[in-house]
Amino acid sequence: MIIGALEAGGTKMVCAIGHENGKIIKRTVIPTETVDTTMPKLINFFLNEGIEALGIGCFGPIDPDINSKTYGYITSTPKLPWRNFNIVKAFYEALKVPIGFDTDVNGAALGEGTWGALQGCEVSLYITIGTGVGVGVCIHGKPLHGLMHPEAGHIILRRLSHDTYKGNCPYHSDCLEGLASGPAIEGRWGKKAYELEDNYKVWDLESHYIAQALANFILCYSPNRIVLGGGVMKQKQLFPLIRAKVREYLGDYISLAKINDNIENYIVPPALGDNSGIMGALRLGYQAYLSF
Repeated sequence: MIIGALEAGGTKMVCAIGHENGKIIKRTVIPTETVDTTMPKLINFFLNEGIEALGIGCFGPIDPDINSKTYGYITSTPKLPWRNFNIVKAFYEALKVPIGFDTDVNGAALGEGTWGALQGCEVSLYITIGTGVGVGVCIHGKPLHGLMHPEAGHIILRRLSHDTYKGNCPYHSDCLEGLASGPAIEGRWGKKAYELEDNYKVWDLESHYIAQALANFILCYSPNRIVLGGGVMKQKQLFPLIRAKVREYLGDYISLAKINDNIENYIVPPALGDNSGIMGALRLGYQAYLSF
């Protein structure tokens, strides 16, 4: 069958046409501007493609509760032109197909759980560290929802004593996103992450905050595996630093071979590369079709 997929990010929208097996046959990238500018371009991409369902993995916060009055809305996002916009309704009115809707990182977790590094995991985490920080959680292959959806990119961290950077998040000064996102790296050091590749101090500090967050996630979610993606994690030197510091933060309280002896297979990069999110959106669309 033919499925549409949208990975809606804060800076770009990745659109694709594909099959239920995850194969992508057509894709494009559209800049994330205002609703009035961007939505017509997105809808036009999917029109006349014969799609039978659409999956949307969207930047948040969103309302994924199908029983809620604001289901399908992008809610309290700092991206003001998109705040309180019903993106699901807009697509349904234009395309008249079943629509699957979740956060972009829950979508990426679903993609990795279906075809990538998180296959077979009872509890799995996908964390993206880039323009923002998002955490997707799947339990028994289904994205986690409750009151809303995980927003664990905004957990409050213990700031390192020598770090005087004020934080980049407009809501919290000491959250994971505010201290460790790509813009936080640039704000603290005055250069973008890729320009700082050989500066050990940058990545030592960055790995402390990421590892501290991962230790908290391990204690809270007890995941079978953790995938770290996003633009910041393209700095591959981060992985061994993070893994070592996770063990330090956990101490001897969690004494398991997966962490003590085989952590390089426990905290891993995405197996699907940059396609985790868009393939997850395909899966969201397929699931929506099955439940329609």
